[in-house]
This record gives sequence, structure tokens and C-alpha cells, in this order.
Amino acid sequence: MTDISKTALYSGGHKGAEAEFGKLAEAWGMNEVNFSFEGHDAERTRGVRVLSREELQKGDISMEIVSKRMNRTYSKTDKIRKVIQSLFHMVNNGYQVIAVGWIQADNTVKGGTGWGVELAKLFNRPLFVYDQDQKAWFSWENSQWVEKMPMIASGTFAGTGTRNLSDDGRQALRDLFIRSFGPAK
Repeated sequence: MTDISKTALYSGGHKGAEAEFGKLAEAWGMNEVNFSFEGHDAERTRGVRVLSREELQKGDISMEIVSKRMNRTYSKTDKIRKVIQSLFHMVNNGYQVIAVGWIQADNTVKGGTGWGVELAKLFNRPLFVYDQDQKAWFSWENSQWVEKMPMIASGTFAGTGTRNLSDDGRQALRDLFIRSFGPAK
């Protein structure tokens, strides 16, 4: 088991999966950093780190590249750009990347969560996604999704995912923390 006192969750504190990651991190007594930006209204207030304009720029990338990598277009580019920039900071700081959402036929993950997943692939990070339709965990290995149960095994991890967290997704996260650290204190 990983030493909880030396473990840090990097997230965004958004409603759904990210808020659940934060609640679990707090229940287990670990460090929590939620990257935010001016004008962002997160559900989690613990460990908020508001990124400056300069810090957000470090995560900037052409929306054309994002659209091509994700096989979709984004209509609200101003709002999604800041989300994409903050996802860079989450993935850049967390060694493992753990997400909850839906794996699509093209191997991307639905929604903004998908960009965090794509960054994890690009950065060659250990990556796990709980697919809420399949009700199973998957790991990205050798350029494909493989069904595999995760453990939080590094001192830093990024937790992200859908705003529409299902009861199964919530339980999968709780089980992940129990499997990784034992019962909450």
C-alpha cells in the first residue's frame, strides 16, 4: 500500500467524479490540489489552487489539435480552453491518471475528460478509466484499452471524470481507495 501521508490528488474539483475524488481524498486524509481559474465555480473548495493567466498559458494548445486528437469539434472554445489548460496541470502534476467516463469506439473518452486521458497517453502516464457503461476498469497499454483493476500506486495521481457520475462509478472510486489504502481512517 502507498503511504497516504505522502500521496497527493491533483484534480479540478468539478461536480461529479472530480468532487468524489476530492471527498475520498479528504476522508483518507491525503493532500488534495484542485486546479482552478478565474471565473470557475468548482464544487470542491479544499486545496484550491487558482492558476494565473501565465500558468494557464503553459497548458495552452491549438483547439484544432485538440479537435483532431479527440475526433470532435468544440463550439464553446473560450470556456473549454481554460478547462483544457487546467487539465494539463492536473496530468502534469499527477503521475498516475485515473478517470471515470465512457470509452468511445475511437478509443477516446467522452467529453472534456477525454483531453486529460489523451494527455496521459501523450505523456506516457499509467492511465486507468472506469467506463460507466461497461461497469469495468480499463488501462491504456500498448495503444489499446485492456480490462484491468487499478491501484493508486504512486505518490501523485490525477483524478478526473464526468460530471454525470453514476452510483456504480462512485462505488468504483470508493473501492479503488479501499483497495489502495485500506479503510478510511
